[in-house]
Amino acid sequence: MTEKQTPPPPVLQPSSLPTLQPSNPPSFQPSKFFDESFLRRLDRLSLIARRIRTGRSQGERRSTKRGSSVEFADYRNYTPGDDLRRLDWRIYARLERPFIKLFEEEEEQSVYFLLDASASMDWPEGDEARNKWDFARRLVAALGYIALASGDRLTLASLATTGSWRWGPQRGRGHIHGLLNQLTAQSAAGPTDLNDSLRRFSLTRQRPGLLFLLTDFFSPAGYERGLAALAGAGYEVNVLHLLAPDEIDPPLNGDLRLHDIETGLAQDVTITPALQRLYRDHFAAWRNQIEQYCFARDMNYLTLETSIPFETVILGYLRQRGFLK
Repeated sequence: MTEKQTPPPPVLQPSSLPTLQPSNPPSFQPSKFFDESFLRRLDRLSLIARRIRTGRSQGERRSTKRGSSVEFADYRNYTPGDDLRRLDWRIYARLERPFIKLFEEEEEQSVYFLLDASASMDWPEGDEARNKWDFARRLVAALGYIALASGDRLTLASLATTGSWRWGPQRGRGHIHGLLNQLTAQSAAGPTDLNDSLRRFSLTRQRPGLLFLLTDFFSPAGYERGLAALAGAGYEVNVLHLLAPDEIDPPLNGDLRLHDIETGLAQDVTITPALQRLYRDHFAAWRNQIEQYCFARDMNYLTLETSIPFETVILGYLRQRGFLK
């Protein structure tokens, strides 16, 4: 039986508002990501991965496996064939029984950020404080900083129908400036088919790991097949659903001609209190459907409104919901 899907609300703007094109280069500068005080707070955080995978080299993330690093974990009884270099001779002298020392293995984790780069993300236009694209880039900058500082292998990719780009994989603090420069240089434009973009990423030949998807989910073709493809490829998916306040509760009324920001299609509407209530109900049902789809497939999901103070998002919401510790 096919589950009935709630289509996403239209991505609309009043024709009376000026249509602003992304500047080139963008006005978003690296100095606006965060200050030195905030960086020190980020240094105390790490990304939470529920399913640790072995990397090609040692990182700074503790695994539940036993390895051969310098972090002592436990003892076990000696069995013939064990490496005598791991025998604890002081315990043997005291108890006259041989014990092997076990250590926690520090593993390298692969971390991926998929950033929706469609035109709908560049909204509200001209409002840097609440703009979804600026908000998303600050999130990737902060979380990417945490990943690089932890020794994780970081890859960043855009989701776009045309003009998509990719950065990484990179590992180590020395690549933080490269990450910030990459984010600063990019703009959001055109449509994005989430199903197609996510499916294509899932088919790339790389080691699965911790994956963060940052999107507004304004994709007429849907998102279900794309998310399923990521899960099927073995990624641990974390979804950050970004929304501007006026998308949740549009401050519109009267007779208007609305334009879809990605397709340019226009529609004449008369916005009444009854229509506003219908929109809010429809929007809430659509968002709830995405949340339930993610939770049913063991994906971490969080809606973030861009009016929330950024430090509250990083140091509060993401920690409380299990994205960071």
